[in-house]
Amino acid sequence: MASLVKASVVKKLDPAKTCVLVCDIQERFRDVIMGFESLVKCSAFVVKSAGELKIPVVATEQYPKAFKKTVPEIASLIKGDQDKIFEKTLFSMCTADVKAHLQALGVESAIVCGLETHVCVLQTTLDLLEMGLDVHVCADAVSSQRVFDRSVALARLAQAGAVVATSESVVFQLLKNSTHASFKAIAPFVRENAED
Repeated sequence: MASLVKASVVKKLDPAKTCVLVCDIQERFRDVIMGFESLVKCSAFVVKSAGELKIPVVATEQYPKAFKKTVPEIASLIKGDQDKIFEKTLFSMCTADVKAHLQALGVESAIVCGLETHVCVLQTTLDLLEMGLDVHVCADAVSSQRVFDRSVALARLAQAGAVVATSESVVFQLLKNSTHASFKAIAPFVRENAED
């Protein structure tokens, strides 16, 4: 009889222990980040789905005095009781305030969206991994100014232990089953996200 070998670490998402981190998706970057509108669309899909699933959303704004606020397409969706937007100058989202908020939430996993993949997203992910969280980076919801920076960063993130997935894959992992109470509410978000 064959025995099953347990994988060393299986990084599955549990909505009760997960948060969404939205890194610096600010108005000033709209014209300089590659695929910005697609990044916003995919990030908004994740944030809307998180709202329906009662998953907390934490966003940051890199020096908003210069780079402006979070784009309205996403800021308007960050409205849950545990949702927060933090200002920062650190490249990583993991400021003392953000870390304290994550600890208070008691999360074990983080879903990361935002920019730039090779700077703030990378440093955030490495910090989260170092804190012991499982990190799922939505490849279609992160970007940089240059293709090469983004592709090298995604490889580095996977090498460091993050799960690199798509926004749709992450949302379906959170749902787990078509009988989930929120499936019908999220299905239109899936269709919107799939449209070009």
